[in-house]
Amino acid sequence: MGAVDLERLPPPDRIEIAFAGRSNVGKSSLINALTNQKGLARASGEPGRTRELNFFDIEDSELRIVDLPGYGYAKAPKDVVEKWTRLTRAFLRGRVNLKRVYLLIDSRHGLKKVDESIMDVFDESAVSYQIVLTKTDKIKPPAVKRITEETAAAIIKRPAAFPRVLSTSSAKRDGVDELRAEIAALAKLG
Repeated sequence: MGAVDLERLPPPDRIEIAFAGRSNVGKSSLINALTNQKGLARASGEPGRTRELNFFDIEDSELRIVDLPGYGYAKAPKDVVEKWTRLTRAFLRGRVNLKRVYLLIDSRHGLKKVDESIMDVFDESAVSYQIVLTKTDKIKPPAVKRITEETAAAIIKRPAAFPRVLSTSSAKRDGVDELRAEIAALAKLG
């Protein structure tokens, strides 16, 4: 379906799951890995490329993936960052078919203040979200275990956070099948 603005949001005729995360966290790579389509979501070496809402209707299913604008990109002008934030907030309001937002966190860096700010938005909006650690191939297994446990402890009191933290690597495909299975279960629940 591609990029759209708020005036052209698709109708709530499909179950939606969304992906959010800091710029350069690996959203496009993970979406491509999940769908087994290398070029569905355009990955870029330049942080902050996702500047609109991108909708991907999954063929032969009732599922739609939404790629939210990246946040936390320091080089973007402040007014552009504010526009992205407003766009995301407006999308989250009243989207009854949105079943979950997957909040991607770079496993090398863990939760940052900017991530906590977006979690506040999700909590205030009562939007269910789940933390997915990315790029786990870039750290050693004991570090993956530690960051997973630390992240789970950090979200335990957040009202809209799903309590289980997933860890993934798009490059090695670690955790991709597990995430795909969770998304499929959400889609079946409708």
